[in-house]
Amino acid sequence: MSRIVLIKNARVFSPRDLGVCDILVAGEKIEKIDQGLTLPAEIGETVDADGAWLIPGLVDSLAHISGGGGEGGFATRTPELDPRDAFRSGVTTVIGVLGTDATTRTLNELYGKARALNAQGLSCYMHSGSYQFPVTTLTGSVRTDIMLVDSIIGVGELAISDHRSSQPSISELVRVASDARVAGLLSGKSGVISVHVGGCKGQLQPLFDAVEASDIPISQFYPTHINRNESLLEHGIAFARAGGYIDFTTSTTREILASGELRASAALRLALEAGAPAERITFSSDAQGSMTNFCDKGTLQDIEVGSVTSLFEEFRRAVREENVDFVRALQAVTANPARVLGLRHKGHIAVGRDADLAILDPASFDVHHVMARGRWQYFDGRLRFRGAFAGI
Repeated sequence: MSRIVLIKNARVFSPRDLGVCDILVAGEKIEKIDQGLTLPAEIGETVDADGAWLIPGLVDSLAHISGGGGEGGFATRTPELDPRDAFRSGVTTVIGVLGTDATTRTLNELYGKARALNAQGLSCYMHSGSYQFPVTTLTGSVRTDIMLVDSIIGVGELAISDHRSSQPSISELVRVASDARVAGLLSGKSGVISVHVGGCKGQLQPLFDAVEASDIPISQFYPTHINRNESLLEHGIAFARAGGYIDFTTSTTREILASGELRASAALRLALEAGAPAERITFSSDAQGSMTNFCDKGTLQDIEVGSVTSLFEEFRRAVREENVDFVRALQAVTANPARVLGLRHKGHIAVGRDADLAILDPASFDVHHVMARGRWQYFDGRLRFRGAFAGI
């Protein structure tokens, strides 16, 4: 029997402000948005939002869901993503990636973790590949990975301008992007290339050069960590103005901030003030990734673990501390990443879209309820999610 839930008297941000509405959810989808809706108790559940803000579930476009290899040696390998951390912070969709370590962390593991998270209520997709070139794949090629594996929507995170990168040539970047683009066209997916951008002097120039040397549109490349420093941010703003998407990382540490990184919230404000299109900026958490701080000579100074909860925290900070317009900040964690990733059923509140929803207290800006694919996973500040094993 389909689950039916009526959410009444919510101020709905789709992310556009729709005013106070009622939302009817049937199964995993949003069935109706209107005012004055009613639902008999014997048919389903009615929840009165009492004017609280209803937003789309957050879309985290980059997370190391199966854990990452720490650059401080095997003892610093990071743990897998716990779906409870996502639910309690309003995140309902995640994209899994490999990073520096594609030797002891494999695509097979990543695929298995993505399937597990899906079974646990999160919507989870993944990218083929890792930092390295040639691209590691499941089936033998980027094209068949994207076309034949439902979970795989693109490639990433391929590293450039970083001492940990394989230093791909412009022609190699073009070839990967071409394969991913064609596969995306044939399969109805984005075929996007998630690009890890390090702190080296090349910055985004390899991507500008790849676009200049080919017919690949700039929007096929999706560079992340653009808030790494002010110089890279300026390059990223130019990239967004040219028609590309840029992504700011929300996980950070005091040491990394002290070395010159900007908070994602501050980077968003600065980018908007500089004229970057609001619809071309996203946030991602880099959850479970190793948060590394290297000195100028490449020696590791500090290392911590990224957190999926940082995605909501930086969204809130953008509104409350950086005075970014609420809808523009919300776009960066909902509609914008859904668009660049080709997830047409995510990131919006609209009839026929997935019932991925979060209800916020407008006074405290805290998450009170979270629904993922039509099921309450977090309600009244308590997790409803239960793992397969008792106590986990």
